[in-house]
Amino acid sequence: MIRFRNLAETRTPDGSRFSLHEHDGEYFLKLNGRQLMGSNSTVSEFLLADLACAFRKPRSSPAILIGGLGLGFSLRRVLELSGPKAFVQVAELLPEIVAWNRRFLAGLNGKLLDDPRVEIVTGDVFDCIRKAPGRFDAILLDVDNGPTSFVQAKNSRIYNSGGISLIRRALRPGGRVAFWSAEPEPAFLARLSGSGFAAGEFEAKAHERAKRAAHRIYVGEVTGEREAFTSR
Repeated sequence: MIRFRNLAETRTPDGSRFSLHEHDGEYFLKLNGRQLMGSNSTVSEFLLADLACAFRKPRSSPAILIGGLGLGFSLRRVLELSGPKAFVQVAELLPEIVAWNRRFLAGLNGKLLDDPRVEIVTGDVFDCIRKAPGRFDAILLDVDNGPTSFVQAKNSRIYNSGGISLIRRALRPGGRVAFWSAEPEPAFLARLSGSGFAAGEFEAKAHERAKRAAHRIYVGEVTGEREAFTSR
């Protein structure tokens, strides 16, 4: 029987235990022993990037903000989609996660941190959003289990009406924001739409072989009209 190896661990600002594990060639991040993500289930991370970067008009040099580095799969997909002139800022609250990607995950996605298009910011993505009006074409947010299930309590400010207004202010015309969620959040979809976004909900499988969708991606687009996307 192959056991999980505990590669490293740290504490979040609120004292929770955050850890990196390896099992049979796959890597996993856990919070207080509960698995948050794994390299064996990346469909929703790729979809998050696909939906955030699905601009109605092509952009030759998009500026993109990713909240949460994790295992780097959304970053990988954004770089594949955005072209050689893109600027991709990754905000990661825990410096240890950045260090783990370089040390333990170089063979996974860690080397992407040295891509010249990438800027790593060690800090809260909320501050990046607040300080950057009109800067970004796309914002990807995968920092919690969803709009009502937070890794740290203060993240609630990202999903309330004030936070959504700041996100909208940070986006350029036609810009898009995509939120990862572990489960359906109908009230959040209504809040996103009510904040002036064209909003939609998209189903996401945990892995390719899954028969049913386990997660959701919520998308808002700055269009000037409160139209809805066709969910899938």
